[in-house]
Amino acid sequence: MIESLQPPPHMAATQKRRHVDFQIIDNWVNEGERVLDLGCGRGLLLESLRRKKGVYGVGVDIGFDKILSCVKRRVPAYQGDIKTVLETFPAQTFDRVIFSRTVEQLADADATLQSALRVGRRVTVGFVNHGYWINRLNLAIHGRRTCNSVYRKPWYESLPANYFSIAEFEDFCRKRSITIHHRVMLRADWKTPCKYFTNWLAGYALYDLSRTGA
Repeated sequence: MIESLQPPPHMAATQKRRHVDFQIIDNWVNEGERVLDLGCGRGLLLESLRRKKGVYGVGVDIGFDKILSCVKRRVPAYQGDIKTVLETFPAQTFDRVIFSRTVEQLADADATLQSALRVGRRVTVGFVNHGYWINRLNLAIHGRRTCNSVYRKPWYESLPANYFSIAEFEDFCRKRSITIHHRVMLRADWKTPCKYFTNWLAGYALYDLSRTGA
């Protein structure tokens, strides 16, 4: 399955990453499901899922300009804090809740993920693996964070973020009794599967989660 997830060659690097990200999430979403995208940006993922899978999608983002873009795409969206908006939904309102490169920006990731697991039957989490070997090497040798096409801005221009590794995330899932149904690990190009030593060699990870027993 993953071997076929190759983005078109004419795409820019950021678009290629998003293309593969969207395709993997698309594989986990069933026809006609109710989907909540937290940190939805301009609504591109929900627009794609509506077109391909006929989902009923709702987005949440803090940026007013991004909500306007969602409206232009006819994607229903709430402007506001993710944790606050989640608390307004009853349990099992959605079939799937999606965090695509969002968790590292949360002020209270533990409580917000628990709330998402209450609101959604399944939860998708995608994140950059901060345990990737180049990040470790830069910190060990140079004593500073990596600055590249993934971490594009220096610390003083970046939003507050709490980066974490694959090992740290899976440890969190064990401690909170969260079931991992599927996981996809990609190398630094974000398109080639990474099967071994993933906490060292994977650049990006996606997880399909639920409460244990759900």
